[in-house]
Amino acid sequence: MHFTDQTVSVIVGGQTGIGRAVADALSERPGRVLVASRRNGLDIADPAAVERYFEQLGPVDHVVFTAGSQAPGGKLADVNLADAKAAFDVKFWGTLAVARAAAKHLRPGGTLTLTSGFLARRTVPGTIVKTAMNAALEAVAKILARELAPIRVNVVSPGLTDTEAYAGMDAGARSAMLDRAATSLPVGRYGRAEDLAQGYLLAIDNPFMTGAIIDIDGGALIN
Repeated sequence: MHFTDQTVSVIVGGQTGIGRAVADALSERPGRVLVASRRNGLDIADPAAVERYFEQLGPVDHVVFTAGSQAPGGKLADVNLADAKAAFDVKFWGTLAVARAAAKHLRPGGTLTLTSGFLARRTVPGTIVKTAMNAALEAVAKILARELAPIRVNVVSPGLTDTEAYAGMDAGARSAMLDRAATSLPVGRYGRAEDLAQGYLLAIDNPFMTGAIIDIDGGALIN
């Protein structure tokens, strides 16, 4: 896509991790890059707040949603359903709130790029909430690609990526987890935020791509 000084890109959830890497990559191009997250006042679980945010922005060209949520793990019998619903409110319903609000302001040729995760299509016991949430996002993205056309809607599906999402882990446990991923994946390494950012740029730049799921998982789905 052609970027000019008037191009406006919005990264929802861009303060850290993958979102930050996307924002940094887009900042090397002409135009403005705006980062929206809870840290700077946008609660994506509040649809009215999301509507107000995009109304005050005016026309935009590219919207990238990378905000995540703390989805509870465990078997269904053990999952706290209130926590599961709270996770959906942020990542799933928050994504749809952003999509609905942003669609009213995206210029012709604009893009909306969402984020799922490899668990959407990888069967791993104990991940029922993450699997359901990400699979739902991938399903609705294809519908949005039809409903919002000619706005292009795509999804990036990350695998295990070394980001601040794991900052709360013990340093040794985090290192061991990443090392296990590096040895088990076909690519022989774990993901970095910069690797994932390239997928979002692909979705933005390729004018013949919509309704696509872009897997950047080191080969996790074929492992």
